[in-house]
Amino acid sequence: MTLLDSLKQYTTVVADTGDIAAIAAHKPQDATTNPSLLYQAAQQPQYQHLVDAALKDAAKVAGDQAARAEAFTDALFVGFGREILKVVPGRVSTEVDAGLSFDRDGTLAKARKLMALYEQAGVGRERILIKIASTWEGIRAAEQLEREGIHCNLTLLFSFAQAVACAEAGVTLISPFVGRIYDWYRKDRGADIPVDDDPGVQSVTRIYTYFKKFDYKTQVMGASFRRVEQITGLAGCDLLTISPDLLDQLGKTAGPVTRRLDPAAAKAADVEKVHLDEKAFRWMHNQDQMAVEKLSDGIRKFYADARKLEKYALAKVR
Repeated sequence: MTLLDSLKQYTTVVADTGDIAAIAAHKPQDATTNPSLLYQAAQQPQYQHLVDAALKDAAKVAGDQAARAEAFTDALFVGFGREILKVVPGRVSTEVDAGLSFDRDGTLAKARKLMALYEQAGVGRERILIKIASTWEGIRAAEQLEREGIHCNLTLLFSFAQAVACAEAGVTLISPFVGRIYDWYRKDRGADIPVDDDPGVQSVTRIYTYFKKFDYKTQVMGASFRRVEQITGLAGCDLLTISPDLLDQLGKTAGPVTRRLDPAAAKAADVEKVHLDEKAFRWMHNQDQMAVEKLSDGIRKFYADARKLEKYALAKVR
């Protein structure tokens, strides 16, 4: 048995890529995408038919070049999502532009548009997660979308405050960024951090324990890994989204994985329940320097990735 086989006994494995061939090779349950991953995948010859189909859809849209570019991007997301769903039995996450991170109404509009495109293509809502940044505005948008039956994956999550607010909003899934948390502390301390003291792993463990202790339905999906040990350190987490290179390492390494996160142990934990309104959320989140810096940095990077895809789209729809 490989580490990947063993991990799948306790945790739902999700592929973090837009490369459909890589997804098919590793047979994950779900998959996640983002503008950067789709931009890279769209350059590959084997996916030219998806680019061509998106161009065809965009050409039907009235308006200027910018409107057609937006339509092309939306169609490309949905096209890749549909193809991914042919090789995974579960769900695919499709991302809302990071430029809408502080725009509740804009996020709602984009999420509804993406879901409408999926439904027009014959894909049911139960197979789609709309990926939204874990800002206060993003969480409030997700709360409304969940009421409408549109399930959400709250991303760029670094603080316990973000996690609690997401659980209270009833979102389907959160994606705490293990690797980026680790990166910040490694830079802050000026040295590598032992596996047993990994702040990213500790953050997800705390969130998982809190959610299971108080019976929140929101699922926890660790994301953004830097090394195999971070993944195996979270065995038992609801889901883990893993890049193809780390999936390769797990799949080529023999040995068992010990379960680290367990609902029964979480139930027995001595944890205090908290409630966060907007003021309490902003105060708690802003007490965490790492989370403040990584959230803003993450939004900027996701926004830059979206602009690369937008530039590519503008060049295509001239």
